[in-house]
Amino acid sequence: MQKVTAGRDSLGEFAPKFAQLNDDVLFGEVWSREEELSPRDRSMITVTALMASGVLDGSLRHHIERAQSNGVTAQEMAELLTHAAFYAGWPKAWAAFRMAKEVYAG
Repeated sequence: MQKVTAGRDSLGEFAPKFAQLNDDVLFGEVWSREEELSPRDRSMITVTALMASGVLDGSLRHHIERAQSNGVTAQEMAELLTHAAFYAGWPKAWAAFRMAKEVYAG
């Protein structure tokens, strides 16, 4: 798995501890625990959690792209978002679908 530096790139000087936790713990230690959950499954869970929480910005797009690179198909993403829509809310699903459609089209 490619080393993530988004935390340090965006917040390294302003919030170095948060940046370190983001890059080294969340995307380093947690995402690397492939025996417990595959990257594909983690991606599906993360996309669902972000959509359900209303995080409909670049973070969601990044994780949809990551899900695609981790093997989640367009059909699976559509099913995931459809299922989650009933729990998270229809408007959130619409926003997530727009992003997913762009990611999987390109």
